[in-house]
Amino acid sequence: MNSSVARRTRTDRTSLQATLRALVDDGIVTRDDAEQILHDQASEPGTQHPLSLIAQANLQRHDDPERLLTLEALTHWTADRYDLEYYRIDPLRIDSRQVTSVVPYAYAARAGILPLRVDDEQITVATADPSVRDWESDLAKVSGRRVRRVVANPEDIDRYLVEFYALSHSVTASEQERSGQGSNPAFHSLEQLMDLGRRGQLDANDSHVVNIVDWLLQYAFEQRASDIHMEPRRSGGRIRFRIDGVLHAVYEIPPSVMTAVTSRVKILGRMNVAEKRRPQDGRIKTRSPEGREVELRLSTMPTAFGEKLVMRVFDPDILVRDFDALGFEPDDQAAWQRMTTRPNGIVLVTGPTGSGKTTTLYSTLKHLATPEVNICTIEDPIELVEPSFNQMQVQPKIDVTFASGVRTVLRQDPDIVMVGEIRDLETAEIAIQAALTGHLVLSTLHTNDAPSAVTRLTELGIPAYLIRATLLGVVAQRLARQLCPECKRPAEPDPRKWDALAGGQRLAMPDQVFEPVGCPECRKTGYQGRVGLYEVMEMDEALTEAIRDDMDLEQLRALAIRRGTRPLRMSGAVKVAEGQTSLDEVLKVAPTALRP
Repeated sequence: MNSSVARRTRTDRTSLQATLRALVDDGIVTRDDAEQILHDQASEPGTQHPLSLIAQANLQRHDDPERLLTLEALTHWTADRYDLEYYRIDPLRIDSRQVTSVVPYAYAARAGILPLRVDDEQITVATADPSVRDWESDLAKVSGRRVRRVVANPEDIDRYLVEFYALSHSVTASEQERSGQGSNPAFHSLEQLMDLGRRGQLDANDSHVVNIVDWLLQYAFEQRASDIHMEPRRSGGRIRFRIDGVLHAVYEIPPSVMTAVTSRVKILGRMNVAEKRRPQDGRIKTRSPEGREVELRLSTMPTAFGEKLVMRVFDPDILVRDFDALGFEPDDQAAWQRMTTRPNGIVLVTGPTGSGKTTTLYSTLKHLATPEVNICTIEDPIELVEPSFNQMQVQPKIDVTFASGVRTVLRQDPDIVMVGEIRDLETAEIAIQAALTGHLVLSTLHTNDAPSAVTRLTELGIPAYLIRATLLGVVAQRLARQLCPECKRPAEPDPRKWDALAGGQRLAMPDQVFEPVGCPECRKTGYQGRVGLYEVMEMDEALTEAIRDDMDLEQLRALAIRRGTRPLRMSGAVKVAEGQTSLDEVLKVAPTALRP
């Protein structure tokens, strides 16, 4: 490409003065405000984009004083002025390896553009200055494709321009170093694919590999990922993030580079890099872009094409939260606090994997952790190292099980004991014994709802009289995705779906509910973040008397509802009526409610 053209386009960018004049003409900025910005910049000239400089002034829109003139608002205005589409850059939806191969970095940086999507006929390119078009004909001529312009935030363009090209450079350079010639060797047999690890070990600390791993972790933190999946495939490694319970594809990496990246992560997690045949576990402590400490739990699994590695992200700000942030309704929160502030007894939290049980328990223990209280936990594994707890890791290889761990903890003069999970009769018996001897015990079970936890204990072999003597209550929970506040829209509720949520309870159907739409803020999913749904069964005299060795689960469940327990779906119905989530989301995550 003609570099002189690229250099000229960057120099001839629309000036601050011309941008302000257009804003004044459109009635968005007053003349006085425009003159003040020009005066300030004259004394402190900078190289930032005019839209960024104007946004920094924190002006109120002259045509709408209730709204600030933010950078996003200015970008929207620019797009409308030139009759172009506004584009919110979502890095998870961009194949950065493909788009960076179309335009050289030096040219893109000079022209102030960022390629976003490439197909056989068209290239979509983001620009923050639509008045400059000299690069358009060059790109169309060289690529042989039509050029479609969109308008994006100038700061996003500058940021992702650097990130995408830096990552692509690191991957390409690492691949070339591994192959020796810059070509990617083809691997056809399973033995050759499995042998990749021996080639990658020596380069796990290579600067390019280090850059890839650093980018991957920081990127995951920014995108609020709860899990990072690194999956080897025949043609290349695939990286995916789980965000709000849904997996998103992030990047494709050549097989040889994927092996080196996996080895780098294993080194950071103090795992055996040479061992690739057996599953391994590890842990990394690092920091988020904001400087918060973040822990990652690592797990590897041997597959046909190499090691699959999953990193679970434990952000203390997410794992330990206030009760209000967890999503408890006021009456459920009061019941939960009554149960967990009793001096002795057992409290159970139930739900499937990924339903937020750990967050509920950690948040509760953090609230209970005062200088006068000794809290001991037995976990498998320790999810988050918390200084205010005494935490023990289950290690079956050396006979440190949940049951033996509880026995040890009971000799440590505890006030509160948290048992990670009751899996067998031995653990259940020792947990019950701890509750009988004057300790508050918190633990988890895998059951569909709260009443099922009682029958699960009897199925394990715990006599009903011991459950009656110790059980304080059970909380069943699920996580439902929250509707995106930017794009959710009102809708008429479906009476059949509402009846399914209410489960036969008397719950007035609202005049309107909200449904997902999808926008750049939520990556077109319609949802952003998650909220807890809770079924709180606080034991009272009637429920306690109903616990018998031959009790019927359906009768116990119906009694619990009559005694004030709100089923999971009914809890979801409350969230739907409040506009926090959708009918379909609650129906998907919560089990069928009983009609008493």
